[in-house]
Amino acid sequence: MILFLDLKAINAQYRDELIEACTRVIDSGWYIGGQELAQFEQDFADYCGTQFAIGVANGLDALTLVLRAWIEMGKLKEGDEVIVPANTYIASILAITENNIIPVLVEPDIATYNINPDNIEASITDKTKVILPVYLYGQLADMPAIMDIAKRHNLLVLEDAAQAHGASLNGQRAGSWGDASGFSFYPGKNLGALGDAGAITTNDSELADTLRALRNYGSHEKYKNLFQGVNSRLDEIQAAMLNVKLKHINDEVDKRRCIAQYYLNHIDNPSIQLPTVSANQESHVWHLFVVRHASRDKLQAYLTEQGIQTLIHYPVPPHKQTAYQQWKDLSLPLTEQIHAEVLSLPISPIQSLEDTQKVVSACNSFTF
Repeated sequence: MILFLDLKAINAQYRDELIEACTRVIDSGWYIGGQELAQFEQDFADYCGTQFAIGVANGLDALTLVLRAWIEMGKLKEGDEVIVPANTYIASILAITENNIIPVLVEPDIATYNINPDNIEASITDKTKVILPVYLYGQLADMPAIMDIAKRHNLLVLEDAAQAHGASLNGQRAGSWGDASGFSFYPGKNLGALGDAGAITTNDSELADTLRALRNYGSHEKYKNLFQGVNSRLDEIQAAMLNVKLKHINDEVDKRRCIAQYYLNHIDNPSIQLPTVSANQESHVWHLFVVRHASRDKLQAYLTEQGIQTLIHYPVPPHKQTAYQQWKDLSLPLTEQIHAEVLSLPISPIQSLEDTQKVVSACNSFTF
């Protein structure tokens, strides 16, 4: 079986480094808020091209806490609106509703699966305060156009970069375009921890200070609490793991790009819709290689028979989830088509050429 993603094998490449880092933390006796976290925050900020990175417990908290911080800073209030793509993973929506702010779901660009700037412009009201673009599958959205819209309408921009570590456009990396950005380091991400982890990047020093307090019970100084905060700290062990993995991310992304290009060059089944790269290879880090097919379930079953594991990202759009029953009658045809047709093919930095060729051969031989 060609696995979709073999995390054990991926991390085995760095086993000695990871064990050394873990041992260093154990022997230090310092497990929360220490040197490993400080080092990762500095290195990740440098990598993204921002002044600050603030480690948090996971990617959902990263988005939630930025919006919460803007409320504390007086830039947002309950009932304000956030424009967000309708075809995102539910975490992008949960972060908004957790803060009692209103998500405004807009249709994506069917070619790139990212938010359509024209639909952003059409959805702006006097309550709109934030645009939340999601870099779905690893490709940057049209950030020059989005930042232009934000500037003209005096809107904040929060990047959901959970799938796009290292993607860049016009020499500017994901995480450095908006007023803030949320990252996930879930183990399956291109930059994955060995557990849950996340971070926020920003160039706003006031926001960074507010976030550091919010993630730590609202405390800027021990036993003194500025805010009603939460416990969402990136611990020393995970920071140490990420310090190791960050050194290798560019090489891993290069390998993903090679596999993606091979797929693009060799999958020629006319019934399979291949992904579109909107700008250039640097704009896409191929966290996922997602194809579309009108008979997606049949294609997935056929590939399984051929010994190829695939996944669906994501089968049910947020507005059709039980958690958001108030949207059950909402019609978003492009989003619904995408969720009904997408299928993610195996792609990982350890995938062999032979396995990649087998995936191509199986895709090309599929009939329905």
